Amino acid sequence: MPAPPGPARLAGYPAGRSLVPDRPAEPENAMKPVSLHRTLLALALSTALVGCATTAPAPAPDATAAAGASVQGEAKAERLDALYAQYWEELLELNPLAATYQGDSRYNDRMPNFLSEEYREKSRAFTQRWLDTVEAVGPEGLEGQDLLSYQIFVRDAKNELAGERFPGWQQPINQFYNFASTAVQLGSGTGAQPFKTVEDYDNWRKRASQIPLLFDTAIANSRIGVQNGVVQPRALMEKVIPQLDALIKDDAEQTLFWRPIETMPESFPAADRERLTAEYRTMIEDELMPAYREMRAFVADEYMPRTRETSGMAALPGGDEWYAYNARNSTTTDLTPAQIHQIGLDEVARIHGEMRKVMAEVGFKGDLQDFFAFMRDDPRFQFESEEALLTYYRALEDKVNVHIPKLFSLTPKAGFEIRPVEPFRAQSAAGGSYMRPSEDGSRPGIFYVNTYDLPTRQTWDAEDLFLHEAIPGHHFQLALQQELTGLPAFRRFGGETAFSEGWGLYAESLGKDLGLYTDPYNYFGYLQNELWRAIRLVVDTGLHSKGWTREQVIAYMLENSATAETPAISETERYMAIPGQALAYKIGELKIKELRAKAEAELGADFDIREFHAEVLKDGSVPLDVLEGKIDRWIAAKKA
Repeated sequence: MPAPPGPARLAGYPAGRSLVPDRPAEPENAMKPVSLHRTLLALALSTALVGCATTAPAPAPDATAAAGASVQGEAKAERLDALYAQYWEELLELNPLAATYQGDSRYNDRMPNFLSEEYREKSRAFTQRWLDTVEAVGPEGLEGQDLLSYQIFVRDAKNELAGERFPGWQQPINQFYNFASTAVQLGSGTGAQPFKTVEDYDNWRKRASQIPLLFDTAIANSRIGVQNGVVQPRALMEKVIPQLDALIKDDAEQTLFWRPIETMPESFPAADRERLTAEYRTMIEDELMPAYREMRAFVADEYMPRTRETSGMAALPGGDEWYAYNARNSTTTDLTPAQIHQIGLDEVARIHGEMRKVMAEVGFKGDLQDFFAFMRDDPRFQFESEEALLTYYRALEDKVNVHIPKLFSLTPKAGFEIRPVEPFRAQSAAGGSYMRPSEDGSRPGIFYVNTYDLPTRQTWDAEDLFLHEAIPGHHFQLALQQELTGLPAFRRFGGETAFSEGWGLYAESLGKDLGLYTDPYNYFGYLQNELWRAIRLVVDTGLHSKGWTREQVIAYMLENSATAETPAISETERYMAIPGQALAYKIGELKIKELRAKAEAELGADFDIREFHAEVLKDGSVPLDVLEGKIDRWIAAKKA
């Protein structure tokens, strides 16, 4: 999967999008940025139309109108590009953490109290002002990338404002997202905050000084939530206490915040080394650790007794409407929770049917649960060594690349590598993940394969994982988007989960066309991962719109998939903590498949799968309704 979202929702940027270093960018055949050349061309066209009227026959009225509309569109596009650039600069200043996560170091010493009422109001006003500004220009006359940028900006700003009425700020702490953990990632040197220069160290010292105030505000907001009945489930908060306990130490040198001192560059002057060491010790022991202890005491002593036994959002004030908003935001569709739930049930039944065909093909005797246990436990599906696992994946790259030209005309320029996950993070990392290439071309796209706990890395899970995370999944989508240097920054550095993960899951479905899934057990691996995403539709909506309990969700997962109890529990609690997020994957895949089927039906013999894939990918990550609109226009143009 692509990198996870940043530490907190960022003002002025919709909650369903992400502002992180390794999220998308865009393709080389897409429209290039509006430039001075375009402005001069528009002016030249305008002058030519006026000046030639007395010396040559006037164009036909429809031609004149078309030319005028073109000039108007060019001028609007120029104006909007300037506005988008200004918007982005103001956004980064308003959201210093967003700038840090993008590698922009200008505001690395700042940490506004983004949990405060004042900041929320400032954020709302910012989004409303920019929505009004962009809408005042209007979409008439725009086309291509310019039209897409306008549609996405307006859609996401309206969506952001629509979500302001829901009181998520009243429950800012859970086991999945809480700023206490994010602060450690930043301050330990393992996150986006740099620690390479003396200035870097001073920047974090200044930024970290605001952490106690953020914690105090989180506690104050949680108390308001308690008064209003907006509280977290007990099962989630029980996980928060040990998380905090693991971070709280009496001695600064035993904390993760001390790591930048341990790894301080030897090139620093001795006076700076001495000063920073003393300042960091005081900061950790006198400011940060007391704040963490206060947070821990609040959660354990005051908040925990007021948590709720229920699991889903329906138990919260306005919870049904809130969850319906989350579902729309995550999937970028107008599907209701009830519709999504039924889609999930239908998909689970369909995939189970496909799995039973595999059972028959291999001659397996027993029911589906027996087959799940066999696939999970049989030693034939285990790799003998880390090197064997990596060799297997690297062979997949060669095998898939042979077939890529049959399905893709648009491929990224960036290189690609397969690497094992580094030992220091392997225990908690996913089975596979992708990091996009660097903008300057110095680093290729990287597919990280986790070799930790080798017996759990089954051979049948490799082919679909490669297709999803690497080629033609996230590497194609993210690296191509990275190459669209002409797009506005809000598109280059944002991304829609429904599109990005939908594409990754769709890429898995191309396995047979790419020379994979010839072994029925490997095809089962694809079905198992598709099943997991379908199950998410059932259980997420079950939790939050149908009154399912945590225990019901865990039982459903165990009964209907090959998962074990531990991951079933952690996944269930993930859905409890971030309602609706898990709906994006399968809904995105189904929309891409639906649009492909529509194009095949309407174009018949004129349908070219290579052209379809290029059309899907060439504009980067977009909301699914925007994707549908542009595919419809492509179909109409092909038929014209």
